Amino acid sequence: MSGKQFKDPKIKLNKIYTRTGDGGDTRLAGGQLLPKDHPRIQAYGSVDELNAVLGVCKEQAAMLIEQHPGLAKLSACLERLQNELFNLGSYLSTLPKDVRADLPRLTSLEVDRLENEIDALNSKLSVPGSFVLPGGCILNAQLHLARTVCRRAERHCVSLAGSEEVDPLVLTYLNRLSDALFVWSRWVNLTLGVPEELWSPHKTSSGGEAG
Repeated sequence: MSGKQFKDPKIKLNKIYTRTGDGGDTRLAGGQLLPKDHPRIQAYGSVDELNAVLGVCKEQAAMLIEQHPGLAKLSACLERLQNELFNLGSYLSTLPKDVRADLPRLTSLEVDRLENEIDALNSKLSVPGSFVLPGGCILNAQLHLARTVCRRAERHCVSLAGSEEVDPLVLTYLNRLSDALFVWSRWVNLTLGVPEELWSPHKTSSGGEAG
């Protein structure tokens, strides 16, 4: 393995459709067939969706780097997260009996790094006087979308853990990642000089302050 902790992927996408899933089933990494609405499929499917949303955030950040060089760090961070989520998906798509020591997965190092990043960025932010609304800029709203998809992935993993063995680190990581996405969304508005939009229960049709 040349000192690598995890095995390298051996995937050949030379045939895109197999017709295996036409009846509503799909195969796990170990070859087992499961219905596509099984809690395990829901879990890693949500992780896959989160990865796609992070890809949108990463590309949006990349488009703004020329005007705001500080976003280069966020873009690189999002790329790291996409790889971490693929490691998580690899683990979730494998039954516990098939999990090997070199299977790509999450470790405590991923959680520790997220916590360090949260603390570093949050120290630069003011304490909001209300709940924060998604908005101010497109990237902020996209990061909030990623946060909500992350929460859904976490819920699906909780459901899976209710019936099957799941590494507790999975839930810890997703919980921490959603917190990180919230902090990054606020930091983006600060970096771009965009005012935060805060929840006001009065800015509604019944509250009397709606525009």
